[in-house]
Amino acid sequence: MKIFILLTLFLNFIFASTLNLSMSSSPSRINPILANDSASSEIANWIFNGLLKYDKDGNITTDLASSYKFESETRLVIKLKKNVKWHDGIQLTAKDVIFTYNTIKNPKVFTSIISNYKEVKSVKALDDFTVEIIYKRPYFKALVPWMVGILPEHILKNEKNIMTSSFNKNPIGTGSYKLESFKNASDIKLIANDDYFEGRPKIDELYYKFLPDPTTSFLMLKQKQLDLGGLTPLQIDRQISDKFKKDYKIIEKPSTGYSYLGFNLRNKKFQDIRIRQALSLGVDRQEMVDILYFGHGKVCNGPFLPGSFAFNDKIKETKPNLEKARQLLKEAGFDEQNPFSFELVTNTGNEIRINAAQILQYQLAKIGVEVKIRVMEWQAFLNTIVHPRKFETVLLGWSLALMPDAYPLWHSDSDKLGRFNLVGYKNSEVDKLIEKGSTTIDRNKLGEIYKTIFKKITDDIPYLFLYIPNSITVVNSEIKNIEPAFIGITHNQKDWIKP
Repeated sequence: MKIFILLTLFLNFIFASTLNLSMSSSPSRINPILANDSASSEIANWIFNGLLKYDKDGNITTDLASSYKFESETRLVIKLKKNVKWHDGIQLTAKDVIFTYNTIKNPKVFTSIISNYKEVKSVKALDDFTVEIIYKRPYFKALVPWMVGILPEHILKNEKNIMTSSFNKNPIGTGSYKLESFKNASDIKLIANDDYFEGRPKIDELYYKFLPDPTTSFLMLKQKQLDLGGLTPLQIDRQISDKFKKDYKIIEKPSTGYSYLGFNLRNKKFQDIRIRQALSLGVDRQEMVDILYFGHGKVCNGPFLPGSFAFNDKIKETKPNLEKARQLLKEAGFDEQNPFSFELVTNTGNEIRINAAQILQYQLAKIGVEVKIRVMEWQAFLNTIVHPRKFETVLLGWSLALMPDAYPLWHSDSDKLGRFNLVGYKNSEVDKLIEKGSTTIDRNKLGEIYKTIFKKITDDIPYLFLYIPNSITVVNSEIKNIEPAFIGITHNQKDWIKP
């Protein structure tokens, strides 16, 4: 019997399949409530599960939960699956959910996700596998807090300081993979969880090579030493061979962020909407996409992501119309003798953004507008220009969540120091719609509200919404069961097969 077991282990070792990945920075805390950097979040996502998650189309569905139901507009009941075990074999129960919530709310724990729980009144276990959440009022993001990874109460209940706990380097979760080895600034290995509640992953190991230099990761892709990676538009258009295109499947989709030129609406020169309309008509956004991204992107039409329930597809792309732009400027009192001018400020360390500023300068010169460009170091830019609102225009970008929240960027109450309504946008109708949406738990009704917000914002032109770069992913063409989707390709990684 011992010989058989040893032989099985030997064969598994010899024929184990490994997904080779890369990571440019080292995780700081592999703990879902403390994972503030992208490296920590990526590793934690393999190891931990939330009660809920996004499906491949960006809709919320169950994960550790077997079901959820709003018993009223403020009472949410979540039932847990009974076949979930922690990596150490202990069964998941409602105690773990309560412990995770209490840890997040603990004033000694510094977590960036605490704001997600501001509307929660109480959380309690009704039995071992049922959790009741009471909200202070109806809340449109009531499901979002329960997508965070759940922590094991039986391991951490006596931990004095979770911020410095060894658990953050040696985590125990419920996820499809378990951490086998991890050291700072070194490679990371994860192994398949044989007892994963949705079935063992078909790929045995995930091996992250620590590659701080993106040039090195691109070289390793070209040598087929990585199974998955990202490419820049320049790389995909100019730096890969026909062999590379056979070795890898190329998957391209819009990213979850956009770039914009923001007008300081407190400044009198931008308070005449004809000026903002003229500048919008003077910009050729498609030309920007073609120059900056070799066409690997799309024009941005407004404040919410294409493909999301908040996106208003009735709002069409603004096409350049130089004659109309000049006419509007003239109506506002500007012409060749009295040209309209403004300063555009952006940051160093982002070559594409600097190039975008120069393209805007060139395009707007065609309608007689003078653009002066100032480029600053990032921290100085934030501290002396953005936060104190000392700018005429800024060239920046936002990365957006799948569940949009218009309040931080577009509500007039967010026009305060430390908040993100940087341009001073104020529209009482939009404020009311945002407030109405925040208490709407019906997804379809919320979608209609947000599509109206989308139209009103684009009509007001507080930003020139510019472009959405594409996310370009390549995956080893030998891997089977790849299913590109709205949220990316790893949503069904458990089913991938690598020969």
